[in-house]
Amino acid sequence: MPQERRLNDNHEHYVVGPMGTPLTLRDLPSPNTKRWVVRRKAEVVAAVLGGLLSLNDALTQYRLTTEEFRAWQVAVDKWGMQGLRTTRIQSYRS
Repeated sequence: MPQERRLNDNHEHYVVGPMGTPLTLRDLPSPNTKRWVVRRKAEVVAAVLGGLLSLNDALTQYRLTTEEFRAWQVAVDKWGMQGLRTTRIQSYRS
């Protein structure tokens, strides 16, 4: 579900991240991320849905395919952050 961007005390745009805390562009995972843990995937999804990062920018910056990002988004929408667990993905994809 899309959310509205807000401004923090440093005049940075933020959205509420997956852990319930403010998420700014500065807080996003490094573009060199090799290990995609649940929290990092959820942060990228939240940033795109909140308008901090465009889908095209996210795909380019993190070298993702559209299908991969959409799978993350669907998993979060249907099952929350737990849907992003790679060890559980087979159970959730039925």
